[in-house]
Amino acid sequence: MSRQVFCRKYQTEMDGLDFAPFPGAKGEEFFNNVSKQAWQEWLKHQTTLINEKRLNVFEPDAKKFLEEQREKFFANDESVEKAEGWTAEK
Repeated sequence: MSRQVFCRKYQTEMDGLDFAPFPGAKGEEFFNNVSKQAWQEWLKHQTTLINEKRLNVFEPDAKKFLEEQREKFFANDESVEKAEGWTAEK
């Protein structure tokens, strides 16, 4: 049986991650409060941002930008960056 968490993005009980996505307190926070589905959606969105904006993920400014976008994504913030030409699915 999968581990269940109350997903902060979807505000409902869902399957949790199998392990923390990165070390430390922030990784534990995501492990305890983000669903597998939401995390997979974030990874896809993050990849789009990296490619669209040609980010070098080793640069501090790029890391900071992605951290800010990740927080907005999981908080369902309308100001999260979208890909060029992106339109909401109907």
